Amino acid sequence: MADYRLGIDLGGTKIEIAVLNRSGDLVLRERIPNPGIYNEAVLAIRDLVTDVDRRLGAVPSHRVSAGQHTSTLGIGIPGSISPETGLIKNANATWLNNQPFGQDVESALARPVRTENDANCFALSEAADGAAKGMLTVFGVIIGTGMGAGIVNNGRVLEGRHHIAGEWGHLPLPWPTEEDAPPRECFCGNKGCMERYLSGPALAVDWKGPGHRNTAGIEEAAANGDQAAIAALGRYTERFARACAMVINFLDPDVIVLGGGVSNLHTLYERVPPLLAKHVITPVCTTPIVRNKHGDSSGVRGAAWLWDVTE
Repeated sequence: MADYRLGIDLGGTKIEIAVLNRSGDLVLRERIPNPGIYNEAVLAIRDLVTDVDRRLGAVPSHRVSAGQHTSTLGIGIPGSISPETGLIKNANATWLNNQPFGQDVESALARPVRTENDANCFALSEAADGAAKGMLTVFGVIIGTGMGAGIVNNGRVLEGRHHIAGEWGHLPLPWPTEEDAPPRECFCGNKGCMERYLSGPALAVDWKGPGHRNTAGIEEAAANGDQAAIAALGRYTERFARACAMVINFLDPDVIVLGGGVSNLHTLYERVPPLLAKHVITPVCTTPIVRNKHGDSSGVRGAAWLWDVTE
């Protein structure tokens, strides 16, 4: 049984490490800059993990000797590992794509490493000891500059055959209306993807126009009578309700947990649940939509939770 779980969140500008003890309590959390260059990032992770293990007086769990503290390591990345090739795909940090990242980190540290999509790590964190603790099936959503999600069932991440389970941002916006037309072009090559309507920048553009990306203050503006803010929030909550209803229809999760910058909008928790019934194929819909518990710590905590306490 490992004494410490080490988790790393590989972000766009930073590399964060967190350490949980056997009880899941946070005992250490640090950030360093992400060099944004593949080989340098691998070496930065190597040095960071080696230093943290030294300070904890721990060794990787597979090297344990009597009397030594042990640790496991999980890493959350903005992409996923192809089950066919072992290479990273779909990462918005494009320098990661087509690289054997997990294998290279394992080689650099000479220890086992579990690597997972950051949205899956978020969902796992909230399912383990966050807002969805005790729930069987958890749909964890991250909505910020993009839109991703992860699915956890019975404490395990659902990866899927191609390791893309939960990529709901690139499903078409369901039950489109005239206001949604024409379908918006997406960087993935398709049109009408939900991310083009429900990401933070999409809401900002709907509120203030092209070129805007920040939604800060939109609720305050609406409360003060800003008609553009009122209308944008109305369109957003109605579209988001359709997106959640689709998830409920095909997955029927016990809870939907929201993360990312857009999750800070109180409007979502007040106005979306009553809108679900129009599209959910059950007489009564009671699926809770809740804010995350761990905030921007969820991804790194979820990476640490990639290892069971008994491993």
